Amino acid sequence: MPMELTQSRIQKIWLPNDNRPALPRRSCGPQLANSPTVIVMVGLPARGKTYISKKLTRYLNWIGVPTKVFNVGEYRREAVKHYSSYDFFRPDNEEAMKVRRQCALAALRDVKLYLTEEAGQIAVFDATNTTRERRGLILNFAKENGFKVFFIESVCNDPTVVATNVMEVKLSSPDYRDCNSTDAMEDFMKRINCYQASYQPLDPDNYDRELSLIKVIDVGRRFLVNRVQDHIQSRIVYYLMNIHVQPRTIYLCRHGESDFNLKGRIGGDSGLSNRGKKFALALNKFVEEQNLKDLKVWTSQLKRTIQTAEALQLPYEQWKALNEIDAGVCEEMTYEEIREQHPEEFALRDQDKYYYRYPSGESYQDLVQRLEPVIMELERQENVLVICHQAVMRCLLAYFLDKSADEMPYLKCPLHTVLKLTPVAYGCRVESISLNIEAVNTHRERPEEAKKGPNPLMRRNSVTPLASPEPTKKPRINSFEEHVAVSSALPGCVPQEVPTQLPGQNMNNSQKPS
Repeated sequence: MPMELTQSRIQKIWLPNDNRPALPRRSCGPQLANSPTVIVMVGLPARGKTYISKKLTRYLNWIGVPTKVFNVGEYRREAVKHYSSYDFFRPDNEEAMKVRRQCALAALRDVKLYLTEEAGQIAVFDATNTTRERRGLILNFAKENGFKVFFIESVCNDPTVVATNVMEVKLSSPDYRDCNSTDAMEDFMKRINCYQASYQPLDPDNYDRELSLIKVIDVGRRFLVNRVQDHIQSRIVYYLMNIHVQPRTIYLCRHGESDFNLKGRIGGDSGLSNRGKKFALALNKFVEEQNLKDLKVWTSQLKRTIQTAEALQLPYEQWKALNEIDAGVCEEMTYEEIREQHPEEFALRDQDKYYYRYPSGESYQDLVQRLEPVIMELERQENVLVICHQAVMRCLLAYFLDKSADEMPYLKCPLHTVLKLTPVAYGCRVESISLNIEAVNTHRERPEEAKKGPNPLMRRNSVTPLASPEPTKKPRINSFEEHVAVSSALPGCVPQEVPTQLPGQNMNNSQKPS
């Protein structure tokens, strides 16, 4: 007999009606039948490995695949509080080599914990991993635990690119907190030379032909891909082949205030109000003042975004993917009408706003999947202005600011305000610019019941400078300072302890995501 099914009230998906306890939700994205994966970074220092690690982690978490970065450099800074000089990285410094190996093993222990006990699906092992011996250690670890391995090697021999990376990122590292830039640069270049002597690049034609890997050559000028094993690895390859590091600015804004906004109605396809038309003219002036070269303008296929773009007197491209979230049977209703006519649906949405799917409509989870092609194209482009809608803008903003699925539906994206996003080393700087045209407030605060805290299994697991700090950072390894041969400190340097928490992301003014 066919099994009886029951439709879940929040997600509107069919489940077996056999009284089995519900399984916890591991993630908000694709449910992968594959084994957990360890992504292993490979490459000399200052080749963009940490940049790739953090950016890839942000993307994977956004599409709903729980991912976390394990940066071995952070473990080393916890073990050795006072960095003295490049001598620590010399291959003939036996005591330091022991410390570095123990740091790698400590990170691998945490990788195992994350993938087996903390609902993680992908762990990014961010270290140089420049020798076959170290990579063999990781492969054996993965085999013992049933994990897949995918290598990402970043290769760059352009001295200008390397020097720029050192200046922009490495000199601000805790290792050089109180060093002058000249001494720090000299020390870091010597550190690179220490790795160069024993560097064994991945060799997909011979020694490493059985490994799954991608080599990113000269910051994306060329790619070499070998033995992609599964769907998630193919998505990783596709993402890495779309990102770039050229300076650019992304502007996000909603359409001008609409007639339905004034009436408190959601969805629909109404035109701009009088104030919305004033915003469109103000946006035109703002864009002219920015004096941007080759600005691309994208809109949805709904009337209010197109009317807003028309005032710019610039070519624009319409994306159906940028249409507002589909409210299904609740389209064109006010929240008061939804409460009266669909009281259960109203309560369910407040209970779980990210997963909640309107009857015959969409959820924020659906919207993220619909917007993935938009994110891919944004990563390929340079200067872009996206004129969209409240829920769409929240999803896009959550990607760039690494916000969790729990936070996403409550990010504040007010009408008649432009968010200017500027990619920086390991994240994104955001500036909120009001164009001083009055508009209604369409933001609904998180209900008190929902403020009690999200299910931890629903939260993202990214550790980046833009994410919320870890509440308590447990000691991962014991201090090895007593084993390290202390070298003379760099001129002009005062060693400092490394903070045990990553800073939270701060907005530049009062329009902060809630």
